[in-house]
Amino acid sequence: MIGRLPPLNALRAFEAAARLASFKKAADELAVTPTAISHQIRLLEELLGVPLFVRRTRAVALTVEGEAMWPKLHEGFGCLAAAVVAVRGQAAGAVVTLCAPPSFAARWLVPRLGALARAHPEIDLRVSSSVGMVDGLERGNEAADAYDLAVRYGRGEYAGRQVELLFSPDYVAVCSPSLLAGSPPLRTPADLRQFTLIRDATVPEIGERPGWSEWLAAAGVDDADLPGPSPRFEDAALAVEAAIAGHGIALAARPLVSADLAVGRLAMPFAVAIPSRHAYYVTWSGSTPERPTAALMRDWLVRAAAAERAPPPRPRARKRRA
Repeated sequence: MIGRLPPLNALRAFEAAARLASFKKAADELAVTPTAISHQIRLLEELLGVPLFVRRTRAVALTVEGEAMWPKLHEGFGCLAAAVVAVRGQAAGAVVTLCAPPSFAARWLVPRLGALARAHPEIDLRVSSSVGMVDGLERGNEAADAYDLAVRYGRGEYAGRQVELLFSPDYVAVCSPSLLAGSPPLRTPADLRQFTLIRDATVPEIGERPGWSEWLAAAGVDDADLPGPSPRFEDAALAVEAAIAGHGIALAARPLVSADLAVGRLAMPFAVAIPSRHAYYVTWSGSTPERPTAALMRDWLVRAAAAERAPPPRPRARKRRA
């Protein structure tokens, strides 16, 4: 079928003339003469056996056949242009594809994209998110192998792939700042009995992800008197959004909410934190780091994540007045 298509120059001339409603404007765009445009369109009409334009003294208009043909042809040239742009980017090595768990992509990576652009404007990053990057939801490396880099949440054991630790998060209770100023009061962990506890069921294996019972035990609270049924999300990012909206208290990985805590979208009412048995890792196939921009992206992820592994600064002691 492709071998029987009319000449590309004739199709380009028709597309431009139809889009601009002018042979002269099409000639200017394609850097040829109006006579050349007219010749190419007439050739196309002869090959198709139908008129495509109604010629008037100072204007042209599409025929019914021309109207039927132009949209798909316009779309086709757009696809061709997109393909060329993509190949040029790949040839330059600028495009880096990365897949990550939805919560990591939305809550950790997105707030830091500005810093990435300032540090490495040459990186053309393409981000995809998949729950398959969480251990237990999808075994194997098939999904990760389709990308230059993959951020995985799990134990760090990924056969056939290079692995580097980003951070192992600790989990803290977070809520909307409005809850701290409202009623009932939220002053001690025991006060959580009066609030909705938002639950995150992202990691399916029991005991692999810290839960409310474990956090409350660390806070010295008996969970026997906890509230009844509460919202449960299979996406950690949605659980955090529910907390931001004031629907209750969420248990969240601190690095994934550090940007929200910094700008006051979330508050951390208690200092209690429990470690995770899992960690976030950046992984890649053996050949990926050889591409300069992919290696730059990997190294930037490691450096940016290093700040999450550092202990938070201690508050300064207030000077006593003499």
